[in-house]
Amino acid sequence: MILDKKDLEIVLSNLKSFENPKFELEQYSTPSDLAADLLWQAFMDGNIHNKVVVDLGCGTGILAFGASMLGAEIVYGFDVDNEALKTAEENLKRLKEIKIILKKIIFMKKDVSEVNKLCDTVIMNPPFGIQTHKADRPFLEKAFELSNFVYSIHSVNSGRYLKAFAEEHNFNAALIKKGKIILPPTMKFHTKSKYPINVEIWRFVRVQK
Repeated sequence: MILDKKDLEIVLSNLKSFENPKFELEQYSTPSDLAADLLWQAFMDGNIHNKVVVDLGCGTGILAFGASMLGAEIVYGFDVDNEALKTAEENLKRLKEIKIILKKIIFMKKDVSEVNKLCDTVIMNPPFGIQTHKADRPFLEKAFELSNFVYSIHSVNSGRYLKAFAEEHNFNAALIKKGKIILPPTMKFHTKSKYPINVEIWRFVRVQK
């Protein structure tokens, strides 16, 4: 188990990312520092260690692996893309080879609408809606079905929408931290050397009646 955020970030930085990112799925890699920030906040809140954690749209597994390193009892990673899940399995093998201590991690191919695994905590970096407007909505709706605690990454200036949407589902929304994703020119339509995107980490907690 890792007990230092910087150590977590260093290990996560060595994971393999998307080989052929699909722009229609908005497959952008989560930077290791951003992943560590989200996971450490959830850990400090008491929502990772010895908990059942679900990673919606897990991609190559960076959040799922981080949660396991922080002592999650079991982590379920769901994604619709076979290629991303194959890379996640390669990362799992890589971590075991370098003797990183992990508990149980299960990756499964499922559309977010098909996931029905109730859990203690949901972690996710959903699509930002660059290709499809409000593409993060199905992820938020499902997360609110599955858990009382949700930690998620969204594009900057989404606060008004996120707070209103959370309130509709009986959740409180709180901005945790701002960050940035530097995208390399991985998509066929990219012409610049890098594409910075400002993002925010949000925590959603169900209102107890």
